[in-house]
Amino acid sequence: MTNPWLTLGFNMWRLGLEAQAVMALRLTRLAAGGVLAEREAARMMSEKSLAAFQAGLTAATMAATGRGTPAIGRAVVRGYRKRVRTNRRRLSR
Repeated sequence: MTNPWLTLGFNMWRLGLEAQAVMALRLTRLAAGGVLAEREAARMMSEKSLAAFQAGLTAATMAATGRGTPAIGRAVVRGYRKRVRTNRRRLSR
């Protein structure tokens, strides 16, 4: 059986690497300026607010149902990684 804390740490590390790629793509788009940059800046801010709200809601719901901390962490990281992957695909086109 694997250590749940080690698995969570690894998944967080992967999230960090994936997020760095998205940041580079976003900075490239923002540096180009224009309408696309303005849309990206607005999208980025609204997505971050929504992602943080959903992460808090997930954590609170799971904690209220008695789930352990590693399981809550996995669920929150999974939600963020899904959003990061979606943004990477969209920005790479």
